[in-house]
Amino acid sequence: MEENFLKLEEEIIKMLKTVYDPEIPVDIYELGLIYKVDIDEEKNVKIDMTLTAPNCPAADFILEDVRMKVESIPDVKSVDIQLVFEPEWDKDMMSEEAKLDLGFL
Repeated sequence: MEENFLKLEEEIIKMLKTVYDPEIPVDIYELGLIYKVDIDEEKNVKIDMTLTAPNCPAADFILEDVRMKVESIPDVKSVDIQLVFEPEWDKDMMSEEAKLDLGFL
C-alpha cells in the first residue's frame, strides 16, 4: 500500500515539474512553490502551494494548469489546491538547479 502512495506521489511531482510560471523559465516544483502534497486513502490529493508574489498575474493560469495536470493522473480521485502565503516565498526556497538556471549561483 505504502509503495503505491510513493509511486503516486512521484507521478504527481513529475507532473508538477511540467507546470511553469509563464514569466520564469523554471518549473514551479524546482522554484519551491509547492509546500506540501498530501494523498489520502481514497487518493484525493491536497496541494499547498504559493506564488512568487501574491499579485502574480499568472496565478489563475498556474493554478488551473496544476489542477488539470494532476487530475489527469489515472489514480488521482480529486485535487484540492490551497494557495498559501505563509511562509512567504523567497529565492532561497528554489532548488540548486533552479538557482543555477536563473543565474543566482
